[in-house]
Amino acid sequence: MTTSTSPAAKPLRADARRNRETVVRAARELFAEQGVDAPMDEVARRAGVGAGTLYRHFPDRGALVLAVVQDDWQVVLDAEVRALEGDGDPVDDLDRWLTALAFHQASMRGLVAAIVDCATKGCRDDPLVRHCATTMEAAARLLARAQATGRLRADLTAPEVLDLVNGVVLASDRHSDQLSQVRRLLPIVLAGLRG
Repeated sequence: MTTSTSPAAKPLRADARRNRETVVRAARELFAEQGVDAPMDEVARRAGVGAGTLYRHFPDRGALVLAVVQDDWQVVLDAEVRALEGDGDPVDDLDRWLTALAFHQASMRGLVAAIVDCATKGCRDDPLVRHCATTMEAAARLLARAQATGRLRADLTAPEVLDLVNGVVLASDRHSDQLSQVRRLLPIVLAGLRG
């Protein structure tokens, strides 16, 4: 997913760009360890910047989480593009994309829970929730393509498939080795999608 900037926005100075990148890198590490609710002052400390610098780039936690998500999102986008533009097996392509999505989401403890919480509270204007709308669109395209083979359950919807993947990530959140748990559970869910 790419973000758009307004024509009036000035490009960041080199030092400001480095600070922003350092904050995103520190946040990614901290979110992986402690979850997306990790203290913002700890992000600033790890990045070696002051709170003012952190909040100048990211006015709130949601903006910082979104920056980390978008920074890592290219892996998921690439998997979708390869699936839709390639001539591979649509069911295998869906499996690969859902796997990329699950590992992307599991890279930050509490990410799925934060998104679900925000969505259920009706904060539809939150950038993270809007970001999820692109995920739903991709899931619908890849699911329809896989269902057309006749080898995937025809009664599944994109929201249901994403709920299943999100469930794996949420269940894995409480394990010390979250990624290993996702690696173990996800193939079971993917096998259950077959008709």
